[in-house]
Amino acid sequence: MHFIYLANKLYKGDVLTMGKKILVLGTGAQGSTVAQRMDEEPNVDEIICADADHKAVDELVKILKKAKGTYVDADDVDSIIKAAEGVDLIVNALPIRFAPKVLDAALAVKANYQDFAATDVLDPWWPKCVEIMYNDYGKKFAEIGKLAIIGTGSAPGMMCVATKSSMRYLDTCDDILMMVYEGVEARRFLPFWWSPFTALSDMTDPTFALKDGVLVETEPHSLPVKRHFKGCEREVTLVEHAHDETVYMGLNKDTHFKGAKNINFKYGGVGIEFSTPLYRAGLLSREEETYKGHTFIPFDVIVSHLPPAPKYHDEIKEILDEGLVRDEGAFVVEATGTKDGKKVMVETYLYAPGCVESFEKAGLTGEQYLTGQCGSLFTKMFVNDDYDQTGLLSSDMLTYEECDKYIDYAAKLDIKLETEVKPL
Repeated sequence: MHFIYLANKLYKGDVLTMGKKILVLGTGAQGSTVAQRMDEEPNVDEIICADADHKAVDELVKILKKAKGTYVDADDVDSIIKAAEGVDLIVNALPIRFAPKVLDAALAVKANYQDFAATDVLDPWWPKCVEIMYNDYGKKFAEIGKLAIIGTGSAPGMMCVATKSSMRYLDTCDDILMMVYEGVEARRFLPFWWSPFTALSDMTDPTFALKDGVLVETEPHSLPVKRHFKGCEREVTLVEHAHDETVYMGLNKDTHFKGAKNINFKYGGVGIEFSTPLYRAGLLSREEETYKGHTFIPFDVIVSHLPPAPKYHDEIKEILDEGLVRDEGAFVVEATGTKDGKKVMVETYLYAPGCVESFEKAGLTGEQYLTGQCGSLFTKMFVNDDYDQTGLLSSDMLTYEECDKYIDYAAKLDIKLETEVKPL
């Protein structure tokens, strides 16, 4: 017996279009949030939720109207291709090591592509990985008339949009400083509100900065700066941190960032206060050590003793019911340069729901809400045909018009940017 599926017909201007079909690979916090938001979009007909975790897929599909589930071996390109046949967009919410296989699958089925961070497996030097994605994969996506966007969460993602948007207020750019302070602290021991493995990896991996126009490696937990951010009760220290943004913007300094000379990403908060002493003591080393006849890897031992990030509604509620020590944070860009021959700083703050408010709004932690929602807005732009580009871009390479569309969408979710140009 054969069935014919008739997609919803949608009109954009005078053009008749069909609703989109999306494959969401990975049904963790990011992927599930994207799927839930796309379930609400009128121009999405079908969402395929895929993961190796059968329970996670089944639980997600159960709460969605337009979804079906499938199970995918992300180490097998053919398995991904089979799940992706006929889709308009693949949203890759898997760990970054799978990105090349998912990119190849997207090219094979001629689909658009989105992920949350650049892969690190294409070359030993991470900036080279990004260059390969720009050049090799960019050419391949352009040839089939499709778009791939990498780094589309909150940071990277919204941070990139905020920084690119700030460039419109400068004629030339000298320095870009991006800062994230996560000050949500529970009464129970909970140093990280996302994967402890990912968090500590970010706090031990090589960090990168643009210095005098050249991408260089910096030391994690080094080069501290202090800030007392608006709405926060205390001054905080922020340090060098492994993040995509500096690499993206360093490679794009002349084309998108007004010839920026120096670019840094700094991170501070509970996670840094917990991990910095461990890092300095060598307890986050990935090298094998022997102690009293036993061989072990310090990093693995530390991770094994940490509580997992809360991700289920009842878990989050229990933690919030116990009470928080503080519920604050900051997400700030400082870009300095010249405008009309005068030195200025463009300061941009992002305001978003805190942990308690995020749970009240969506049953999510603040981390889940911001990252997932910001990621879903890049997806929303795909399904609304808001992009005018093809090839492969990182999220800092949107046009000003695309930035404005994204920022408008974000504001409807209570995620807002406030920019002030200050003379120096």
